[in-house]
Amino acid sequence: MKKIAILGVTGSIGLSTIEVVRQHPDEFKIVLASANNNHQKLFTLTREFSIPNIVITNKDFENRITDYPENTNIKFGEENLLEALKTIDFDIVLNAIFGSAGLKSTMTVLSRGIDLALANKESLVMAGHLIQKMQTDSKLIPVDSEHSAIFQAIGTTPLDEIKSAILTASGGPFRKLPLNEFDKITIEQTLSHPTWNMGAKVTVDSATMMNKGLEVIEAHWLFNKDFSEIKTVIHPQSIIHSFIEFVDGSIMAQMSFPTMKLPILFALSYPYHIKSNISKSNILDFPDLTFSEVERERYPLFFLAKKAGETGGLVPTILNSANEAAIDLFLKNKIHFNQIYELVDFSISTENNVHHPSLDTIIQTNSEIYKKIIRDYKNILS
Repeated sequence: MKKIAILGVTGSIGLSTIEVVRQHPDEFKIVLASANNNHQKLFTLTREFSIPNIVITNKDFENRITDYPENTNIKFGEENLLEALKTIDFDIVLNAIFGSAGLKSTMTVLSRGIDLALANKESLVMAGHLIQKMQTDSKLIPVDSEHSAIFQAIGTTPLDEIKSAILTASGGPFRKLPLNEFDKITIEQTLSHPTWNMGAKVTVDSATMMNKGLEVIEAHWLFNKDFSEIKTVIHPQSIIHSFIEFVDGSIMAQMSFPTMKLPILFALSYPYHIKSNISKSNILDFPDLTFSEVERERYPLFFLAKKAGETGGLVPTILNSANEAAIDLFLKNKIHFNQIYELVDFSISTENNVHHPSLDTIIQTNSEIYKKIIRDYKNILS
């Protein structure tokens, strides 16, 4: 039985992981779980799974909670989460922390040499050059469905036999929306994804295709491929999660009905595929599969993200932080959908790049850019 830690357990990926563990009680034991705000859900899960160690990273709750689960070691604050990651005995950590907040946990796990199932793509987007150097005893197993698909398709194939990786994208809810109607897009429309059930931030990123741009950067670091060797196609059915193209011209695809539980299960059970009832994929039930190119006018943030990745240095951090701030503003109905791009483009265009930034520089810049966008967005957009 594997001892696992689930970071961000009350979020979308975290709860999907809980479903996987619930269906495989003889395979996995949760020994550490964390949440930021939703302590009630965390306590419910702690009692169900008898989790011995939990951390609430939002310290504001420390003096406000009284109904603690029994026989559980509870701590507050990110510092205590990082300390737990350094000291508790586990076999693998699944990092599903939301956004840039997951970076320190990723670095801590890898520095200890523990296997990491990574759902927090922002870690690689912001600090891929640092993480790549840290992978010694740790195995870094991707949880994103696209990267899990590539990871599984590659198997033991030498990377020099692979010509390219091809990510698929659903195109989101606005794949067919006339471009002249984009200025009327509502929050409700944006959060209505046609094929995936995800958290609000990732759903907005899917609509803009920033998510796919971040995944291109992630793939660059995971598979040591140049950006010219990482391609993206629109695939509305979300059945094929990625392709790899071999140097001989053949192509291999990984397919299933869209569910995050399958890549989560594979990451936790790696290097094995274990028996599961999560997905009953019958190829005769698949819809017709279609593919098309990514339109630059429809998805400008995708191309901006690719450019940021190619530029490297501190630019991907600037991109990610500005995007997180812009989405927060959009979800609070303070800016329009199209203005997400304007704010991110402004940040990349006006901030100075630093090549090979340190972890401290990345963290400081991430905080500064976010605060700047939240504070000055009206002036930037005027």
